[in-house]
Amino acid sequence: MANKNRLRELRTDTVINATSKQQESELIKALYMVVEYLEDKFGGRITLTHKKQWGLKDIINELRQDFPDTDLHCHFENTSMKPDGGILAIESSEDNILTYPILISEVKNQGTNDLRAKEGLRKQAQGNAIERLGKNLIGFRTALLRESIFPFVCFGYGCDFEETSRILDRVSTMAMFGKLNKTYLHNEADGRFNRGSFYFRAERWPADEMFDIMKDIAERAVMYYFSKYREDYFTDFSA
Repeated sequence: MANKNRLRELRTDTVINATSKQQESELIKALYMVVEYLEDKFGGRITLTHKKQWGLKDIINELRQDFPDTDLHCHFENTSMKPDGGILAIESSEDNILTYPILISEVKNQGTNDLRAKEGLRKQAQGNAIERLGKNLIGFRTALLRESIFPFVCFGYGCDFEETSRILDRVSTMAMFGKLNKTYLHNEADGRFNRGSFYFRAERWPADEMFDIMKDIAERAVMYYFSKYREDYFTDFSA
């Protein structure tokens, strides 16, 4: 019953406590499904947490645990990164400082030229929604330098991402030249390639397709933490 209560709290106080547009988004629906799947899969073995944003000050405080001799700085204490799907993480029963993310999710829509063509209008320059993703991507990669996984996924859709669009190479660059529409959870090349996963196409992503990808990332991320830190490090102490 404790887990069901926590799931109810997760929906009411965090995930659904967003804008009405976000409440109805396919990404948020998929996130609900991931939470339910993980609760059924792991039961009292984990305690899930969700936050809509990750403060730069908090990230720096966490990084200092592993990189005490490295200069780390932000200008304002209230600056944060706010991915569309927030940060889904598991709590440690022994450490209340570090965050253990299992899923960081974004969704980007770019391109209106298909609609403009139907209206007989001229093409516009391709937008920059994907460029705006770059700042968060750098920040999240840095935040997780202590780990050997990067449980980040971005879903992109719109005519700017059709197969013939050169915009796709902008995405590939952000993916550290990894393949698109492929999951990269574990870091590669001795940890130097912490790519993340980028799923991009012209067609909109429905919740069930995103769920399949997101739950795979989240589930395997949980197993990674179990393997690295041991399972009882994350035992559900609130059950």
